[in-house]
Amino acid sequence: MRRGFFTVFLALCLLAGLATVAAAAAYTDVAGDVWYADAVTQVSADGLMNGTSATAFSPEAPVTRGMVVTVLWRLAGSPAPAADAPFPDVYAWHYYADAAAWCAQQGIAAGYGSGSFGGGDSVTREQLAVFLWRYAQYAKLELASGVLDHYPDRDSIHAWALDGMAHVVGTGLYTGNGDGALDPSGPASRAQLAIILHRLTTPAVG
Repeated sequence: MRRGFFTVFLALCLLAGLATVAAAAAYTDVAGDVWYADAVTQVSADGLMNGTSATAFSPEAPVTRGMVVTVLWRLAGSPAPAADAPFPDVYAWHYYADAAAWCAQQGIAAGYGSGSFGGGDSVTREQLAVFLWRYAQYAKLELASGVLDHYPDRDSIHAWALDGMAHVVGTGLYTGNGDGALDPSGPASRAQLAIILHRLTTPAVG
């Protein structure tokens, strides 16, 4: 009887996992052959990113500050923050409230000079790089210092983002675009974030 129970339990777990992957692949705006399809499926199955609706992922939509702190908080296991977010524009009903509070406490996120957080503001590629660099320091991941001089737009990287950009290049989280540029001031898209998270959570082979 006990053996039968565990057989049924394992079968249900397997079916639940398959259902999660199937749901991740059900986004009508993510074709199976696009360059970010596998990453979207994986980060959805891992619970790191959700769709913008039940059937849409919105891969080309810009990443916001609220989204970034949320995925990094989830990556850390969704720990409870020690206190509320210190930002006057982050309210308890915001989906990223706990994430913003926790990331602020860990030194991963900081507010603007006004003290506000700006959770709905779009994030540039160099801003995202700094978030990832700070998260790596929190998680005690190996930090890297990639060579930025190989990229034609290296001089357009702001001084405050140089360490972050060097880290994401050195770890392979960022690669150049079709023109070989890093596009530091360009908006980071949800598809790009999915790819970065997929690379971050996929063990290197070899």
